Amino acid sequence: MRLWKFLGVLFAVPAIAFAQNYPSKPVRIIVTFPPGSTPDVVGRTLASRLQESLGQPFVVENRSGAGGNVGADVVAKAAADGYTLLVSTNGVFAINKALFKSMPFDPDKDLAPVSLLATAPQMLVVSPSLNVRDFKQFLEYVRRNPGKLSYGSVGAGSASHLTMELLKSDAHVFIVHIPYKGFPPAVTDMLSGNIQTMFTIVPGVLPHVKTGRMIGLAVTALKRSELAPEVPSVAELGYPQLESLAWIGLGAPAGTQREIIARLAAETTRQMRSAQVRSLLGRQGFEVVAGTPEEFSKWIRAEAEKWARVIRASGATAD
Repeated sequence: MRLWKFLGVLFAVPAIAFAQNYPSKPVRIIVTFPPGSTPDVVGRTLASRLQESLGQPFVVENRSGAGGNVGADVVAKAAADGYTLLVSTNGVFAINKALFKSMPFDPDKDLAPVSLLATAPQMLVVSPSLNVRDFKQFLEYVRRNPGKLSYGSVGAGSASHLTMELLKSDAHVFIVHIPYKGFPPAVTDMLSGNIQTMFTIVPGVLPHVKTGRMIGLAVTALKRSELAPEVPSVAELGYPQLESLAWIGLGAPAGTQREIIARLAAETTRQMRSAQVRSLLGRQGFEVVAGTPEEFSKWIRAEAEKWARVIRASGATAD
């Protein structure tokens, strides 16, 4: 027995030493959405802070497509050494496995949660061309025009996608889904009249709401947003089940040493909770969370269960 304990300690020493020396070369952070998207802003903010604190380059690489699956697959198949990390959203970590008929990787088996980074409610916006001014009028309009409206999302499996699918299911309405690779092209198309409505994070559309180019109808939270206090919450409109957060997390390939995961999580939490980062992401509509891998794992499980029920009930697909 003493021999086995000795051998266990002997083999553990190199792993601990390796983790203490981590990182000793540049680290890639794969962001599964395009430049300018909110995950990209969060990823680059985190990369800059980790580079300062850990003394090695943290290089962001954008790999978008398939609701985040394209970039996440790169991380899932990368060496589990801490030098390839993932910044992605609800879809990749918790939702896509229930939404896509097939996946190139298994998020539960191939990805290691590091830290939940930030969360944000969304706003339901519509085009002024619909001539509706509140949530009730919107539902009445959609019921009178089934299948004639299109809504944008930031990708299959995103909060913007599934929140609308939940609304469609609960309110018994039909709106055509048009997925985009991030919110900038969705906003552009809505301003051009190619789509008529969508759920998206508040700062992404707030300037257009203030100028009247979009109409804000609801915020997907139990209380109003401080950024848009004039827009009612889904709770006060009688739809508390539409409470929905967009969120962004940090992951690594499964099998990455626990010591490296722990160091990344601790440093990420320290950097994300700084006043400077809180202020920056607050202006983006996000509340910094940042915590332990265990807390993030628990969050993923709860979100996966919630949205799997929505997908089954609504019949939502990745198409």
